[in-house]
Amino acid sequence: MAIDQSRREQLLNDGYCIFEQVLDAPMLDELRRVTQRLIAEIASEDMAKYKYQGTNVRVAYQDPVFARLFAWPTALEALASLGFDKPKFWSAFMLSKPPHGPPLYWHQDWWAWDEPCSLQAVPPQVFLMYYLTDTNRENGCLRIIPGTHRKRIKLHDLLREAHTDATRSLQLDAPEFMQHPDEVDIQVKAGDLVIGDARILHSAHQNRTEQHRTLLTLWYFPDYDNLPDSIKAYVARDKPLQPPDWWAGDVGKQVEPLIPYYTGNAPKAKWNRIPNTLQNA
Repeated sequence: MAIDQSRREQLLNDGYCIFEQVLDAPMLDELRRVTQRLIAEIASEDMAKYKYQGTNVRVAYQDPVFARLFAWPTALEALASLGFDKPKFWSAFMLSKPPHGPPLYWHQDWWAWDEPCSLQAVPPQVFLMYYLTDTNRENGCLRIIPGTHRKRIKLHDLLREAHTDATRSLQLDAPEFMQHPDEVDIQVKAGDLVIGDARILHSAHQNRTEQHRTLLTLWYFPDYDNLPDSIKAYVARDKPLQPPDWWAGDVGKQVEPLIPYYTGNAPKAKWNRIPNTLQNA
């Protein structure tokens, strides 16, 4: 496949890019149906715990539609057009901001900053974000500060470690919720795909509407084969999967090539979400 140089350069330089209408209408309808069911099943204490995300539900085996999404051909074609034709899938989450839900704090999600690959141009990990409704500032669209995946800015020094008790208990006047002069709103249509570097600083506006703003975030290693063995040792699934019965057949065959494996004996990478090794901008 020919490389989409424009989008690849945007991903490498700014930390994100967008592919329009990756999900078709039937797939969107199916995902909406399934996620609405999952939202209805969430306990109130979990909604309170993850109020800034809205929800934080790991999705995998709840419904066959998720396995199809993990191996969605148009998304894999998008990754291939960026130069990543052998990606590996790691995990997926449903983040649904309820009506009048608060904003999400600034954070980055990369977790192996002690590894030298954290400073390379090629993203060690990417997120694929699918919004199930059109998004804008009113209903809580994504915010990104371009370039912060590779360059340190003053905001980095003000942030607490993401997705911890410290950030879950933040007040809205904390630096994590500030407006930044370089931030960009990522407003997309339902079915569009946002691909972002796991190292990029991002957040989301509050939802000022009466409807849920639901998002599915999938995590991939775009160039898994060239990651250090220490990271492979941390993430690889070297034990047989134990999926439900519906996994057998075409669905399982589609996902199996995306599962990361590692059979070496390297020490596992250290989990570290603090990007102290980033150089100043």
